[in-house]
Amino acid sequence: MNAHTVVSDLEGRISGIVQGQRDCFRTKITLPVEFRLEQLRKLEGLLRAHEEDLYKAIYNDFGKSKHQTQLTELFPLFEELELAIKHLKHWAKPRKVATNLLNQPGKSYIVAEPLGTTLVIGAWNFPYNLSLVPVVGSMMAGNTTVLKPSELAGETSRIMAKIINENFDRGYLHVIEGAIPETTALLKQRWDKIFFTGSPQVGRIVNQAAAPHLTDVTLELGGKNPAIIAEDASVDVSVKRLIWAKFINSGQLCLTPDYVLVHKSIKDKVLKRMVFEIEKHDYSVERGNFTRIINERNFDRVARLIDPDKVFYGGGSNRDERVIQPTIVHNVSLDDPIMQDEIFGPVIAVLDYETLDEAFDIVRQMEKPLAGYLFSHDRETKERFLAEIPFGSGAINDAVMQTTNANLPFGGVGNSGMGRYHGEYSFECFSHMKPVLEKPYDFEPDLKYYGHTDRQMKWIKMLG
Repeated sequence: MNAHTVVSDLEGRISGIVQGQRDCFRTKITLPVEFRLEQLRKLEGLLRAHEEDLYKAIYNDFGKSKHQTQLTELFPLFEELELAIKHLKHWAKPRKVATNLLNQPGKSYIVAEPLGTTLVIGAWNFPYNLSLVPVVGSMMAGNTTVLKPSELAGETSRIMAKIINENFDRGYLHVIEGAIPETTALLKQRWDKIFFTGSPQVGRIVNQAAAPHLTDVTLELGGKNPAIIAEDASVDVSVKRLIWAKFINSGQLCLTPDYVLVHKSIKDKVLKRMVFEIEKHDYSVERGNFTRIINERNFDRVARLIDPDKVFYGGGSNRDERVIQPTIVHNVSLDDPIMQDEIFGPVIAVLDYETLDEAFDIVRQMEKPLAGYLFSHDRETKERFLAEIPFGSGAINDAVMQTTNANLPFGGVGNSGMGRYHGEYSFECFSHMKPVLEKPYDFEPDLKYYGHTDRQMKWIKMLG
């Protein structure tokens, strides 16, 4: 069998699955809210029944402990499911909005309409969270869904495929495993929605594939997230929160602080406190508070970013184990390789500044990040940070924790993504929020008809 035949067979198989999902959606089986709730409860039950399998799979992929998996993967996923089950009936109801005088008597409302057949492309760094939370959004909106997990985390991909494909109708919810050929074949299909989590480089490819069909796309990407420690910050608490946020999942987190801008007057104090916090945590895979780099390719990429002459702490690594020691580099310039791309590993770059204008200018020179963080007591500094620094989501005097609040949307801006989800925002992400004006038959003034005099225009303007 030649390569052309293999590709043709793959595209044919995937085309058949997508057509099956379109056929399923056309039956209207997914429209009733009770059906959606039944499927969400079923998914929650299956995940809880297979928890031990989920822990084992992710440990085999990159040494992630049970407690870390609970904290960063399953607890957020179960919370999303519980919120969906609790609030879906309310979210799915038509939403009343005010009606202007020109359309009286009448009423206006917004109807949430499922988009149809959706594709979710998950990421490897939090394979359950970043694959299944969007799937929950698609399910509660009343769509059919194909999930393509990342092949880099092969064990977690297999367990998700097993749980879903053995228990759900292929026309409603199905997992397609594979690598670039499968993703390419999937992107050749016409979808009603594509949700992608990954790098900006691949995000552009996804967007280009969606463009010919004018498919709605949500892109959750990444970037170089800044953390600014102002001169007035409480150093001990700031650094404690910063170090936890940086080295969770060994820095393989799109929201993690990528580099730190520290006021010169407190730089030495901040660096010493960083070392204290790292050593207090005593990071290691064996102790369950650290993970391996996902593969050798990413290990080599991160290791190359470490300039030995600029290492303040750490710098050690073990390629066989795919482990890089928590590392601080300082005296960094904007021209250094470590400042050119997202690090996505357990290395943090420290730069200093003299004025807030200087710090803000450094951030604005780069693409808009997925997250931005400020540590400061000063009200004016906080206000300037919020007004002058663009970012997808952020926190003041903390880092990463904004994503744990389902009342806040999660998403990027510019190069770090488009669209938002989590909680009710996930429901809206996978829905078309359809505006409707409804009027009775028993009254129809002549104001908008006929002569269009200056007097009519005056009334129309006033009533509009």
